Amino acid sequence: MALQPNKIAKACARSLDALKSIMTNTDSYKASMYLQYPPGTEYVYSYIESRGGKYDRTLFFGLQTFIKQYLSKVITQEQLEFAAEVWDANGMPFNREGWQYIIDVHGGKLPVKIRAVLEGTLVPTKNVMCIIENTDPKCFWLTTWIETALLRAIWYPTTVSTMSWDIKQILREYLNKSGDVAGLPFKLHDFGARGVSSAESAELGGAAHLVNFMGTDTVAALIRISADYNAPLKSIGYSIPAAEHSTITSWGRENEVDAYRNMVKQFGKKDAILAVVSDSYDIYKACELWGTTLKEDVVNSGAVVVIRPDSGDPIVVIPKMLKILSDKFGYDENDKGYRVLNNVRIIWGDGIDPLALKSILRTVVDVCGYSADNFAFGMGGGLLQKLDRDTQKFAMKCSAVGVREQYNSDDFSELVWRDVFKDPITDQGKSSKKGRVALWVSGGEFETSVEAPTHWTDRGTGWSEAMVTYFEDGELTIDQTFAEIRERSEA
Repeated sequence: MALQPNKIAKACARSLDALKSIMTNTDSYKASMYLQYPPGTEYVYSYIESRGGKYDRTLFFGLQTFIKQYLSKVITQEQLEFAAEVWDANGMPFNREGWQYIIDVHGGKLPVKIRAVLEGTLVPTKNVMCIIENTDPKCFWLTTWIETALLRAIWYPTTVSTMSWDIKQILREYLNKSGDVAGLPFKLHDFGARGVSSAESAELGGAAHLVNFMGTDTVAALIRISADYNAPLKSIGYSIPAAEHSTITSWGRENEVDAYRNMVKQFGKKDAILAVVSDSYDIYKACELWGTTLKEDVVNSGAVVVIRPDSGDPIVVIPKMLKILSDKFGYDENDKGYRVLNNVRIIWGDGIDPLALKSILRTVVDVCGYSADNFAFGMGGGLLQKLDRDTQKFAMKCSAVGVREQYNSDDFSELVWRDVFKDPITDQGKSSKKGRVALWVSGGEFETSVEAPTHWTDRGTGWSEAMVTYFEDGELTIDQTFAEIRERSEA
């Protein structure tokens, strides 16, 4: 029976968010899967991996916040009643008895175990990073029920953190070559909050970027990290006063210099940094203004003014800007033989991706002879939105089931583990792993293998388990700090 209007109104009055739960946070077809497993199935064992993709390694992130925000929430009878209505309206069978069992026997806590690599770990693709299995034989169907939410919670922030990490290595290379690597944490700034599909995406993607860098305009990420990763707000990420086109152009074209002077007046204090978008009309004329009419204001303020172009081809625009700013402000040559501008810097935040960033640095450092210290970069939708699950070919697959087999009579039975896998002849890239897979590590080398079905065995000298238990029977079992995750990603 479909939801009636009065019931919908009642649900809204009770707060829809309060009624949502893992019971409705899945794909529709998952609701019918409890009827699809072989008779006697008691355990379902699944894993998550990146099967390849754009990057050959992935930086794991996002599981802890997902557990805190979703899996650790106790499901209630009221949520069950609402879920039953939703699934009836969707036309799908609903395992009401199974969910009632979880409420009655487990107090609404989910009887599953999740193991994964520690967040901040860099894992080569095609390796297991996370496994999930049920802990109560009557809830074998729960493992794959959670797939939709769990896979989404991992692939998105992990892909963002991986891209951000990769860019960090490009910047590290050029800073080591031409400048001071100490400035690395602030070389890539997150401008992505407005370019994502939801506020939660901004939180998760923004948090993933901050594993690698400390520059961000995505405030929601600071709050999420502080709440779920035990981090003081002042330790997470920072921004600076910055102009946008509306604040500059509101002065009128004839008063462009006054708009710039006002920025210096308001925010230009000793050792301060401020960013001023300067391409509203003519970026080259603006650079001339900064280096003539406004030069004294800039120098006397003691601040560093970061000039931001926001249009055009950076390979053309930036060298022209450098020529003007060098002529007007002068530069010093650092001990590596590269030029460092006095008083001003440049940030490019339009159309940046790893390839574009590397091309810019190659031009300004290798060709023009300027230190990477002169530049910062910003990314918006390209960082938090211009990616999908196929960027790193993420998948969650069942690899083993524990089935109770009967012998001679119902009085004797044995739990037997069966390998589960797919091996399509039309796409070998989608072949899946089989067995109770595990991940091992030795000296930074990772290996995925199949282990004994009853316990985690030791591989011997030099090898140790790479995954730890994050969640078991409704409880978070490890609570990392953001500082620990950052330190691990650097290692």
